[in-house]
Amino acid sequence: MNERTSEVLAEGFTDLVVVCTNDRDADYACCGGVGGDEVAAAVREWLRERDAFWTHVYVVETSCLGLCSSDGAALAVQPRNEWYSGVDADEVPALLESVFGADATDLGAPA
Repeated sequence: MNERTSEVLAEGFTDLVVVCTNDRDADYACCGGVGGDEVAAAVREWLRERDAFWTHVYVVETSCLGLCSSDGAALAVQPRNEWYSGVDADEVPALLESVFGADATDLGAPA
């Protein structure tokens, strides 16, 4: 095991966007079944367009965040401790702009 916290912080990592892409065979909604993959792709695209992908902001796909909705995927932004549900890929630009600013320059946990 290698502890790499200092290295990651030295590279300027400030934020983590966690997108649920969990898919399961069930009678109730899951993010994988309501666009989770598309939401994750939209997050990456928005960040790439602003040169913030894998520089200051990391994006990770995860299993269930416990915010299941038939309206869209669940998403969390850390360390801001902001949680969203029912996110559609078309809503990602407005959501990320509200979190990170139009140019993705409002990085790091708010004061």
